[in-house]
Amino acid sequence: MKKITLLVAAAALFLGACASTPSQTHNKNDAIGAITAAEHQTARAKNVGYEWRDTGKLIKKAQEALKNGQYDEAVKLANEAKQQSTLAIQQQQQQANAGPRIN
Repeated sequence: MKKITLLVAAAALFLGACASTPSQTHNKNDAIGAITAAEHQTARAKNVGYEWRDTGKLIKKAQEALKNGQYDEAVKLANEAKQQSTLAIQQQQQQANAGPRIN
C-alpha cells in the first residue's frame, strides 16, 4: 500500500512539474538576436524595393515586448517580421521580369 501511495505521489509531482513548465522559453539574448536578424532581413527587402507595409510595425512591437521582458513574444514577432521580409525578397525575384503580355 505504501508503494502505491508513493508511486501516485511521485506521478502527481511529475505531472504537476510538467504542467507548470512552459513548453519553450526564450531569454533576452534570444530576443535581441531575433530582432537583429529581422532588421537585417528587412533592410535587404528595402534595398530591393520590396519592404512590406507592416514589417516595420512588427519589429517595433518586438522591441517593445523585449523592453517589457516578454522574450517569447519578442522572438515570435521578430521571426514573423523576418519571414515577411524573406517572402518580400522572393516576391521581388519572382516579379523581376513581370510586364504586360504581348500577343
